[in-house]
Amino acid sequence: MPDSDTRKPFIQAVRWMLLARTLEEKLASLYRGGKISGGVFLGKGQEALSAVLGMSLLKGDIFAPLIRDQAGRLAFGEPLLDAVRTYLGSSLGPMRGREGNVHRGRPREGMYAMISHLGAMISTVCGGLMARRFMGVMGVVGATCIGDGATSTGAFHEALNLGAVEKLPLVLIVANNQFAYSTPNSRAFACRDLVDRAAGYGVDGHSVDATDLEACLEVVPRAVARAREGHGPQMVVASLLRLAGHGEHDDAHYISDALKSSPLGRDCLKTAECTLLERQWATGEELTAWREATLRQVEETIATVQHEPAPDPANETWCALSTPHLDA
Repeated sequence: MPDSDTRKPFIQAVRWMLLARTLEEKLASLYRGGKISGGVFLGKGQEALSAVLGMSLLKGDIFAPLIRDQAGRLAFGEPLLDAVRTYLGSSLGPMRGREGNVHRGRPREGMYAMISHLGAMISTVCGGLMARRFMGVMGVVGATCIGDGATSTGAFHEALNLGAVEKLPLVLIVANNQFAYSTPNSRAFACRDLVDRAAGYGVDGHSVDATDLEACLEVVPRAVARAREGHGPQMVVASLLRLAGHGEHDDAHYISDALKSSPLGRDCLKTAECTLLERQWATGEELTAWREATLRQVEETIATVQHEPAPDPANETWCALSTPHLDA
């Protein structure tokens, strides 16, 4: 892809990656300070892959993000307020402070709330795509992300098989971060490469180095375009390393120093910033200004939400989804 075609989406992706990284660092700090209940799961090291997926989808598409997809959520259109309000339990958030912080979403706008990260969202997206087919709505893509561990679940098999048989416009991103929590790839699957599984289901398989933003910008949009054009499910296997524990409760002691210092351990955000400087697509001063503006945006949002009311069980209307608040 020529530099002139790459520069704009590259910068756009870096801005989403930076916003997600800054937000999650603040959330981790709040968690350690006892201000957040539940878990905090960081997407550090996965932002390039996630941001590009969110950018590649269109309004009207379906996106089922998972626990490390903050960058993709933001790029797809999730307001920063939605994320912060859910983590801090504000009654003004999309889940009204009633749900775990990683299960947020706005289904009517195409962003599904997470059920589980172990393959369950593939069938949910397939269901949404089937519903649109029945209604005669065409040109819609449905996407979700899973980790390498989820490819060993029955939910993965059943849903991907359904998507393949029905030739659904499904994009399945497999973030192979080398560990299913603490279980290494060598103990999780015996095939040479997870992308080899795609052929067994009759779907297109793509591989990408997810530490390289430019590679993500080449592979992921192509997979989305093929799904939209009617080529059936597209499975993208992305190689990377989780640059944090499974969650903030996990110290990731099982990840060796050798793996951390390998090419898989590259920080996609730092690598992307270096590329910006090398190609003179941004100056050091501009990067500093972006970081400062992003930090202000995150801190102002958190300050706003910290003054919002928590849910009051005594005055709660106990309905699942169809409430005046969500319909507004």
